[in-house]
Amino acid sequence: MAAVAVQRVTKQFGTQVVLFETSCELNASETVGLVGANGVGKTTLFHLITRDLTPDTGTIICERGLQVGHLKQEPDITLDRTLHDEAGSAFTELLALERKLHALSEAMAESAEGDQLTELMDQYERTNARFITAGGHTFEKRLNEVLGGLGFAPSEYDLPMSALSGGQKCRAALAKLLLADRSFLLLDEPTNHLDIDAVRWLEKFLAGHRGGAVIISHDRYLLDRLCDRIVELDRGKLTSYSGNYSTYVNTKEVQRLTRQRQFDKDAEFIRKERAFIAKHLAGQRTKEAQGRRTRLERRLKAGEFVTDAPTSKREAKMAFSEAETGAGAILRCEGLRKAFDDKVLFDDLNFQILGGECFGITGPNGTGKTTLLRILVGEISADAGKAAFDPKLSHAYFAQEAKGLGGDCSILDEIRAFRPELSEHDTRTLLARYRFTGNDVFKPLGMLSGGEQSRVRLVKLILSSPDILILDEPTNHLDIASREALEEALLQFPGTIIVVSHDRYLLDRLCDRLLVMRRDGARAFAGNYSFYVEQIEREREAAKPGAKAGIKMAEKAKRKGRADGKPTKQASPYDHMTLEALEALVMQHEVALAALHERFGDPAVYQDPDALAELTEKSAEVARLVAEVDAVWQQRVTELQGGR
Repeated sequence: MAAVAVQRVTKQFGTQVVLFETSCELNASETVGLVGANGVGKTTLFHLITRDLTPDTGTIICERGLQVGHLKQEPDITLDRTLHDEAGSAFTELLALERKLHALSEAMAESAEGDQLTELMDQYERTNARFITAGGHTFEKRLNEVLGGLGFAPSEYDLPMSALSGGQKCRAALAKLLLADRSFLLLDEPTNHLDIDAVRWLEKFLAGHRGGAVIISHDRYLLDRLCDRIVELDRGKLTSYSGNYSTYVNTKEVQRLTRQRQFDKDAEFIRKERAFIAKHLAGQRTKEAQGRRTRLERRLKAGEFVTDAPTSKREAKMAFSEAETGAGAILRCEGLRKAFDDKVLFDDLNFQILGGECFGITGPNGTGKTTLLRILVGEISADAGKAAFDPKLSHAYFAQEAKGLGGDCSILDEIRAFRPELSEHDTRTLLARYRFTGNDVFKPLGMLSGGEQSRVRLVKLILSSPDILILDEPTNHLDIASREALEEALLQFPGTIIVVSHDRYLLDRLCDRLLVMRRDGARAFAGNYSFYVEQIEREREAAKPGAKAGIKMAEKAKRKGRADGKPTKQASPYDHMTLEALEALVMQHEVALAALHERFGDPAVYQDPDALAELTEKSAEVARLVAEVDAVWQQRVTELQGGR
């Protein structure tokens, strides 16, 4: 049985039909990406599943006992709590058990000996067992792991929620949901407000989630990495596609081409039939013509032909003027330094950009990516070093925090005023490639959404045909279709592109080289984002020289121990140790374990998923040693007592 079954559901708001007699099943063992244009009803479907809304017709059935966790775009938080307490509220049951344990401890301390004390001790033992089983001794560590992974520093844990920014509140709501450990997750734009490191951490967290999930996201890279299936919501209907986002795109294109061929074939057949009917209806073959007309009308009414032309794939083909690419390096950055007060963003930064390439810049928030662009375009000065473009080349800058467009001027008039040589037809054709169709082109600039304003600014920027395009987070506020239209335009741009982005799919499609800026320095990679990830993974594996050597030594010992063809009993490393030595070893391991647990409070650990995994593995290993040596010590004590 499916975890969630949507059965012939219809939902309408006023005259807008969002869902129409649509059905779909969502399973508890898979991760599903829910895609579709903005405003088609994806968020509405989530609210129907959680019963915040009720279908007009049809039913939505959830598996009995299903624990649904819903991340909303507007965070569901309590403002009078601290960040730590708000995230920790996910552990309501554990905290209640912890309070009960404290109360039972106090009651036992005050109780006299006898039946009452025995009963209290039994209660404490049962409650403590429930507490341990539910993860009672690890929930603080889990809380630190999730908050750190999502980019919070320990110094922020005691801040009141009311003092946090909108983005921080959204991250806190995400942390609270992940800590609640629900079996089925509904995630509405979970990567909003996350930098590239936090998104990578979230990917790894969700990959280890043992339940089902449905994700609404514009992050195509995340949909590629996590999703087993894509469900598309279009014109009120849900359609399922096996595989990840890239497979879905390829499948859709094959379907479009197949439908186009069938449309062309059917259109030619209908044209010939109508020509025959018109020619012979009043002639000697009247009866044949009448019969063919009847059959044609019957088949048309039955829907046997493809009569609607498939939507053409919009290619943002631009008439770029030939941009100058320059010969060799068009920018040399040497020894660049920038600091604000005591905070050094980068120091001794060196790289060069070649003419005609797409040079990507990425990294966590706060590492100086936007500051670097502002230095390159001359808005601010560096503290040291130099960076200058070839003076013969022109550039255009798309700023992340640019002043919005305003006024009553329409989109169409704004573009025609910028490029008066374009006819109205050409301008509307161009705007359609950026998803401004029909009456959209007459919208006043002051009434546009953030995403629409970004698209208009990008159209104007690209129409200016500079030699160098400098883009700071150009896909912010854009839906998937708009991002793909932008990418198609940029792929055709003949000049040089410098782009700062957290959009890993864009970095993969466009970039020839990548500059990764981190708090401990910056490094350039010859390749796109996926190449960078592979390179880092290879380097981390190579940095573990003891792994292969350890395996070889173990195999050698194993062969030696079985030289006679029979397994030999392995001597315990504790056989020669005295009782006092065993006790000292237990204490030594416990001190080491405590030191490892302290490292879980370091926010830097959570910014590096591999470092976190290594620390968790070491902690588990030392905890195992504590239990192992303690068991030997207990056995030795029992044997000595028995000997007496």
